[in-house]
Amino acid sequence: MPDNASLMKPAASPADAGLQREIAELLVQALNLEVAAGDIDPDAPLYGEGLGLDSIDILEVALLLSKQYGIQLRADSPENQQIFRSLSQLGTYVAQHRTK
Repeated sequence: MPDNASLMKPAASPADAGLQREIAELLVQALNLEVAAGDIDPDAPLYGEGLGLDSIDILEVALLLSKQYGIQLRADSPENQQIFRSLSQLGTYVAQHRTK
């Protein structure tokens, strides 16, 4: 009989969840958002609907992530739409590419 746990989507590891929370706190502080970091839905869109960030906010976030984690993001990268899709996606990208 198959184990139901094997059919479920894997939960974020504690390290991933911690990084997402850390990034959420950076977003709230850097952009002066009127939402608590813990209230940001990890799967909600960051841009437009969802968290409501605009292109200037995304640029600020990219600079912040570069300083904080040593990742290099290019404004003309076709991956940006996927990277900034949600807090969860952003956390995954940072975890895979960070140098600090």
